[in-house]
Amino acid sequence: MSAEKPVLYSFCFSSCSWRVRIALGLKKIPYEIKPMSLTKTDGENCYTNEYRELNPMQQVPALHIDGQTLCDSVAIMHYLEETRPENPLLPKDPIKRAKVREIVEIICSGIQPLQNTLVMDHVGKETKVDWAQHWIARGFQGLEKVLAASAGKYCVGDEISMADCCLVPQVFNARRYKVDLEPYPTILRIDQTLGNNAVFLDCHPNNQPDYAENKD
Repeated sequence: MSAEKPVLYSFCFSSCSWRVRIALGLKKIPYEIKPMSLTKTDGENCYTNEYRELNPMQQVPALHIDGQTLCDSVAIMHYLEETRPENPLLPKDPIKRAKVREIVEIICSGIQPLQNTLVMDHVGKETKVDWAQHWIARGFQGLEKVLAASAGKYCVGDEISMADCCLVPQVFNARRYKVDLEPYPTILRIDQTLGNNAVFLDCHPNNQPDYAENKD
C-alpha cells in the first residue's frame, strides 16, 4: 500500500461521497478532501475534461488511493475493507455479512440512484419532489422490513457496518424531500443512534469544506 495520503473528490451533499467519508473515518484512515461541485459550472466541478479522466461518469466520489483511482462508493468501501481490515465494516458471520451487503444494495441500487443530481435535473423542477417522495417511500417500505429483522443497535446487530454508512445519508435525503418518516420506526431509531456518533457527525455535509458555498 502507498504511504501517500488518499485524496477524496467529494461533494458535501452527495450521498455517495458521504458514505465514503464515513467509511474512511470509521477505519481511521487519514485523507485529503478535494471538493467537487455537482451543481455549479464554474470552479472545481465534475464536468471538466480533467475530472472526466479521473471519473468517466463525471460523478462523485472518486478516491485516489494506493496509486489508483476508484470511482464507485460501494467498490471503494469494499476496497478499504479488503486492504485495511482494521476496524471492520463487514461482520465475520456469513449471514450477517450477507445482510449488510443486502442492505447496502437496497439503498445504493434500489433507492438512492433515483434521487441523484442528474436524474433530478432530468425529471424537472416541478415534479422532482413528488418523484423523490414516491421512490424513497417505496424503498423505505421494503428497507424497514429488512431492518426490523436484522437490526440490533445498528442496521445489522450491534456493530457499525457498511450498511450504516449508507443508511444515514439516505435518511438525510428523505428529510430533504420532506418524506414522512413516521411509518419507519426502525430506520428512524438507527439514524438517531448513529447521529450521535462522532465520525458520522464529522462527515455530515454541514461540516464539509464546500458546505457554505452550496447550502443554498
